[in-house]
Amino acid sequence: MMDSFTESTVEEAALSWFDNLGYAVLHGPDIAPGELNAERVSYGDVVLLGRLRSALARMNLKILEEAREEVIRQVTGARERPAEA
Repeated sequence: MMDSFTESTVEEAALSWFDNLGYAVLHGPDIAPGELNAERVSYGDVVLLGRLRSALARMNLKILEEAREEVIRQVTGARERPAEA
């Protein structure tokens, strides 16, 4: 009979797969808000912006920073507020 299938089972499998593909695997508590190596301000920040910026810069050397920032705004759904009249 099979043991129960839990969220941690899926998480550990995914982390193992990503590790085998060469990705840097870190545990959430190590990069959690408030920690020395925090990579987000709150758990509501689902995209790790520092990592995204680094990856975009590394993969798109010839694209201007402004264009990369526009990609980040589109990916994260962030929109600039229109100027108030």
